[in-house]
Amino acid sequence: MKIVFLDIATMKPDEFSWEGFEALGEVSLYDRTRTDELMERAAGAEVLFTNKTVLDAETIDTLPQLKYIGVLATGYNVVDLDAARRHGITVTNIPAYSTRSVAQMVFAHILNITQRVGHYAEEVRSGAWGAQPDFCFWNTPLIELAGKRMGIIGFGHTGQTTAHIASAFGMELMVYTSKRQEQLPEGYRKASLDDLFRYCDVISLHCPLTPVTKHLVNAERLSLMKPGAILINTSRGGLVDETALAEALSDGRGLQAGVDVLSEEPAHETNPLLHHKNCFITPHIAWATHESRQRLLTQALLNLKAWINKETINNVINYE
Repeated sequence: MKIVFLDIATMKPDEFSWEGFEALGEVSLYDRTRTDELMERAAGAEVLFTNKTVLDAETIDTLPQLKYIGVLATGYNVVDLDAARRHGITVTNIPAYSTRSVAQMVFAHILNITQRVGHYAEEVRSGAWGAQPDFCFWNTPLIELAGKRMGIIGFGHTGQTTAHIASAFGMELMVYTSKRQEQLPEGYRKASLDDLFRYCDVISLHCPLTPVTKHLVNAERLSLMKPGAILINTSRGGLVDETALAEALSDGRGLQAGVDVLSEEPAHETNPLLHHKNCFITPHIAWATHESRQRLLTQALLNLKAWINKETINNVINYE
């Protein structure tokens, strides 16, 4: 069996063993695959693994030996599912592998904004603390989370885990979700989007990017936010109108943002958030802890083994 991984550079493949896959067939590992390289690399493969490399209908139609596509991610929009179904190709994904890591990054951003750990580490290195007459020194507001209200938009695995951490900090929870109020944990309050933006001190995005959710965070909703409120986005860059957010961050209300995702990645120099003093950007790494990537790879192997053994696969995404 020929097994081809098309784009594993972001997995940092040298950190992991590939013996489990190699026991199943002939394995080819590629850091990245350009469009003009795809057909040559995929030719003759029964199994293809992809992360961002697009497998459209035209590509799938010209790979007669292909029987299985494993998406090394939760989102699977890179695969034409109709074409795969037409050819009897099983497609799997890997949901929830990065839940804990992403929730951790949410609070890394929140704590960076409320406590400014990086800022003060630099102030100490520069000698600013040593030059003070007192035992302590700060030049930014320091904010305690207990008693603050956190809004969670989207209440799937990551939204729920984030809310659980917020509760441990003593925060009140408002949730925008399709779930009914009685389905929410005790003390969590279901809210409309506008009320969530109007009343929360911290808002965290945990929903997929769809035509309906694109620019869910827009100028109108940003105008509802409380002075000093914080927006966190570890989900998808397109959920936020970045021009509107940049303007809101500059309007004198003291709004701040922590984002791990942008509408265009890597960040383009023209992005209005890139150099904004009230926006703290990390380079799409919320998912990328070693533990998270190991879960991703382990589940990819389990999915493939289940398919080979004709067992039930929980993560098939193109059922009839």
